[in-house]
Amino acid sequence: MTTYLWTPPAVQSLPVRGKTERLPINRLFFVGRNYHAHAVEMGKPVDKTVERPFYFTKAPQTLVESGATVAYPPETSNYHFEMEMVVAIGAPAFRVSQADAQRAIYGYAAGLDMTRRDLQLVARDKGRPWDLGKDVEQSSVCSEIVPMEGQIIDKGAIALEVNSVTKQSSNVDKLIWNVREIIADLSLFYHLQPGDLIYTGTPEGVGAVVAGDKITGRVEGVAEVALNVGPAQ
Repeated sequence: MTTYLWTPPAVQSLPVRGKTERLPINRLFFVGRNYHAHAVEMGKPVDKTVERPFYFTKAPQTLVESGATVAYPPETSNYHFEMEMVVAIGAPAFRVSQADAQRAIYGYAAGLDMTRRDLQLVARDKGRPWDLGKDVEQSSVCSEIVPMEGQIIDKGAIALEVNSVTKQSSNVDKLIWNVREIIADLSLFYHLQPGDLIYTGTPEGVGAVVAGDKITGRVEGVAEVALNVGPAQ
């Protein structure tokens, strides 16, 4: 029996619609600039004919369930919301084709990629890693997982409100790289495993929140997500 100096962290997990079992989380992948209008608003337009998707990761410990209240994070004055459709991987996938990509899908969720935008932009402009801007404690928000094994979602409204005011409104059909393309490309770099989550990118309209704000969002036909921004610690 293995013993440890202190109690290891608990396995991160999410509820699954219609099941008592929870989905254990392995890794969190995020697709950067995957809607044209958002890429433009960030000052970095994307030309799919000459570019490939790019990714960043966050620690699984950044995951929080929908409905939580999280503290406004330290060392930022520009904390942004990003509404995203999330793909939950349910089967191993390595170097899979786009045609076979759906075999890796367990289900979908609605998520938020909360970002210290000021720190991210400083890092981006200096050619440094984005960790301090993106890999933020309690910044990967996710709804329950909705089982949709083998299904590809290629359209559906995606929207977000802050204090009931609409900030983001688009459609998943505007993804630059769709679900099939993302899974196939990401599987060239990683052995995707059950419990991996892929946040597929955010549409235009991202913006800052302050303590006391309530964020609500949804992906049509999937789920809703919510987050309350608490005071700074």
